Amino acid sequence: MGDGTVVDGEAVAVELRPARLGSRTLAFVLDLSLQVPFALLVATVAVPLMLSRSSAFAHGVVVVATVLVFLAPPVLVETLTGGRSIGKFALGLRVVRIDGGPIGFRHALTRALVGLAVEWPGLLVPPLSWLLCLGVMVGERSGRRLGDLAAGTLVVHERSPQSWGWVPAMPPQLTGWARRLDLTGLDDQLANTVRHYLARNRRIGEPARTRLGLALASKVAAQTTPPVPPGTPGWAYLAAVVAERHRRSLHRQAVRRGIAARILAEPAPGPAAEPAAAGSGARGGRGFTVPPVP
Repeated sequence: MGDGTVVDGEAVAVELRPARLGSRTLAFVLDLSLQVPFALLVATVAVPLMLSRSSAFAHGVVVVATVLVFLAPPVLVETLTGGRSIGKFALGLRVVRIDGGPIGFRHALTRALVGLAVEWPGLLVPPLSWLLCLGVMVGERSGRRLGDLAAGTLVVHERSPQSWGWVPAMPPQLTGWARRLDLTGLDDQLANTVRHYLARNRRIGEPARTRLGLALASKVAAQTTPPVPPGTPGWAYLAAVVAERHRRSLHRQAVRRGIAARILAEPAPGPAAEPAAAGSGARGGRGFTVPPVP
């Protein structure tokens, strides 16, 4: 499996977004804020028992208290919720198997045991084990910790990233042509630059507006096929490319959400709504015609 990529039973590659160190740390802090009061509650019961009995009994109390605080809660919660603790739920995260399926008791127990031994609280040489755990999470391409590696699990984002914001409307005369566009060579940086240009071109004075539009259209034309229809205004060409790219992105997200929901045994949410048409904002200026690609 690649970096967050799962191939389902229908041989469709599904890209799940792995949770990295930042979001996982926030989820851990939220879980810890609940774990500490529970640990204090257990300690108020355990300490008097330890002081009033033999050393062997005290040792047994320590073992039971450790299990109650650090082992039982994460195992029970992740098993019953299908991989979500309170912190993960708040951050929109979930633990899944390495093949994208829901985890079970065995996975939750393995994660908790490894966490107890070398991660948190890290009973085996705490400072060294904490550094080792941090190094593994930073170096592992999917952000997996030692418990994930041992259990064969992965923590992923369940929530979709934010929408694009403003997107130009598709010029009607270019709809059919845009459906045939090969956009595989168009990089994200150039596409975002074009979108920002279309959103702000009314604020750009001439001749800078036309010069910048021509430069962007030439770069886009060099990275896409088929060629733009002759006589197409530059703003319409750029708007068609960005709008079609956005339409395909929405379609891919809807497909991925549906497949990921089936993998995670959850109902899939409906497809995202197309942003409101705002093509008129991209027509400022006298316009320009896209030059042919040399």
